[in-house]
Order: sequence, then structure tokens, then C-alpha cells
Amino acid sequence: MGQLELWRFMSRFNAFKRTNIILHHLRMSKHTDATEVLLEKKGCAGVITLNRPKVLNTLTLNMIRQIYPQLKKWEQDPETFLIIIKGAGGKAFCAGGDIRVVSEAEKANQKIAPLFFREEYMLNNAIGSCQKPYVALLHGITMGGGVGISVHGQFRVATEKCLFAMPETAIELPIQCWIEVVRVNTGIPKETIMSFTRLFPDVGGGYFLPRLQGKLGYFLALTGFRLKGRDVYRAGIATHFVDSEKLGVLEEDLLALKSPSKEDVAAVLENYHTECKIDRDKSFILEEHLDKINSCFSANTMEQIIENLQQDGSSFALEQLKVINKMSPTSLKITLRQLMEGSSKTLQEVLTMEYRLSQACMRGHDFHEGIRALLIDKDRSPKWKPADLKEVTDEYLNNHFKSLGSNDLKF
Repeated sequence: MGQLELWRFMSRFNAFKRTNIILHHLRMSKHTDATEVLLEKKGCAGVITLNRPKVLNTLTLNMIRQIYPQLKKWEQDPETFLIIIKGAGGKAFCAGGDIRVVSEAEKANQKIAPLFFREEYMLNNAIGSCQKPYVALLHGITMGGGVGISVHGQFRVATEKCLFAMPETAIELPIQCWIEVVRVNTGIPKETIMSFTRLFPDVGGGYFLPRLQGKLGYFLALTGFRLKGRDVYRAGIATHFVDSEKLGVLEEDLLALKSPSKEDVAAVLENYHTECKIDRDKSFILEEHLDKINSCFSANTMEQIIENLQQDGSSFALEQLKVINKMSPTSLKITLRQLMEGSSKTLQEVLTMEYRLSQACMRGHDFHEGIRALLIDKDRSPKWKPADLKEVTDEYLNNHFKSLGSNDLKF
């Protein structure tokens, strides 16, 4: 077989492989659409249960399309006084969005991505603007898309088993779900997985991350550092922290409230929070490093942040430098600018910006290259383009942030 014939054969084979992956996901979706999210009226509340425990309750477009209208309906219903969202199975609240099938569909000219991200961000905004108490029970893995459907609500209740991260810079398209799914099923270290899939922390990450104390949000976004248990509360991501064994009773107490106000809901949550003694005497995991984080990540450029870490020279700084150096240079610069601009924008303005970024990234090289290296060919050797921070120019970045005109996200 000549070189040309071999190339043609491999092209047909790769196209066949991509098509089969898409069809597999679509077949799985067809069989699970009816039960992958449960929407129930219980007592005074509307209860949303993410019901895909075998894949860590990762979000699909179908789930988003079921949750959004029901959320709006409950918001207008005079007999619904609060909304509770939780994950089934005990291992995850929600580990993100199903991005692999989005990437494969894009390569096969099936334009799922614009719909997926547009409707996901619309849901994030609906949660952020919901006029009724919205209580997210963060038990287990909470990453990417799972952060988007929780952190913008009024109440976020973490347990000792909550695992929070925004790993998209390999982290924030909601790729983090796949990071954890792949880690669990393959044993590949988290840091290795993150290096393949770095994009930017979306689902409103540009809004809530820069509003955390000091430069903590910048650190979390640019390194994908994981927070566990009470530290999710101490970082300001969760509003309350409760014992996982009390979660069922807490939910029952919320459902039993009679025509509760926001203050009534807050009082119940505060009572359980006050009673919880788990890790109460332990200091925040990043407490001793906060000064370094604030100093090193206060720079306005990635180049300066890297230089700050190098000059600091501590084991902590060098470990973060090691993680950052594996990331997509484009993703790093996009993420830093996203957070800097998002610090002064409204949630709607941030989501509009992130929609522009999501579409630019889907058109670009690194998103698909990260998916290819980790999940398709599994060679674990992504070839980023551009390959160096110096090659990611302001002009190149500007093209990611520019308006999409009539195709922009509108609320």
C-alpha cells in the first residue's frame, strides 16, 4: 500500500471511529433521556435530582432542556417556595458536562456545541437570577458544569465528601467531568489528565472566581487546585457545611417548612451548619499559602505570574509552576484575561463573554487536541498551537473575545 493510499485509509478509519463514538453516545442518550434527571414537587419545594450516577451525574443537553423550563415554572408557581438540586448515587453532585461527544460531533460537522453552551449558560443565568431560594446540595464531585448549576444560587451546602475543582485550563469548558471520569476509570493521574484538556473556567467562572478572597479564584482557575469538604466553605464557594449523614434529614426539614421565606430556609441551613463538628478545628488547606497566592497571582500577565512563582522558589510555588507549564498557553492567557475582565462585569455580561470564548475555542485547535490526546487516540501527548506563551499575542486573544454579532448570547 502506497503512502497516499495509506493516508486515505487512515482518514476514512478515523472518520468511521468518530462517527461510531457519536452514535454510541446518542444511543446511550436515547435510552436514558426519561430518567437522567428527576423533577419532582415535594412539600413546599421543587426538587431536581441529577440521575446519571454511573457517569458522575454529568450534564447532557437533554437534561439542561428539562431543568430550565421546570425551574422557570417553579419560580412562578405560588405553591413552590424553594428549589433544591442534588445528585444521585453519593459519589457526585455533578462532575461537569459531556464534552467528548460535543468535540466529536463538531469534527463530524454536527453543530451541537453552540446549542449546548448557549442553553447551559442560559440555565446558569436563570439560577443566578432565580427569585426563590435555590439550595444546591454539594455532596461528592462538583466540577465544571456542576459548579455552574450550583454556585450562582443563593445557598450552596457542602459536605465532607464534596470535591470542588475548576480543572478546565486543561479545566472551565465543563471538561472537568471527564477529567474525573477518566481518572476513576483509567487510573491516569489528575495532573496528567488536566494537562491535556485545558481551556477556560466557564459556566460563570469569570464572575464568581475573581470575587473570592484575594487572588484565590485566579489561583484555582489557573492551576485546577482541588478543594475538599469544609475547605469548599472556607474558600467562600459553599455558603454552609454539613455532615453528609445529616443531609437526608436536612432535606426533610426543608421540605417540611410551611410557606418559607428566604430567611426561614437560611435559618434551617445555619442550624445544621452550626451543629457540624467535622474538621471544625482544622485550618484552611491554603491558609499558609494565601500570601504567596496573593503576591504571585496578582500580576496582569501570565509571563509575570510564572516569573513570580520562579522567584518565590518555595516548594509550593514550584509545584504550581509545574502544573501551569503543562497547560495550553492559549488557555492560560484566555483564563487570566477572562477573570480580569469578569471582575467588573455582571453575571449576564460574563456569560456572554464566555459564550464567545466557547465558540472560539471550539473552532480552534487546542480543545480538540486535548480531547484527542486524552480520550480518542490516548497518546497523552498534546501538541498545543501556539506552543509557547510568547506566541499567544494580544491580537490572537482579541479574536477569542470579539462579539459574535447576531449570534451572541442574549438574555
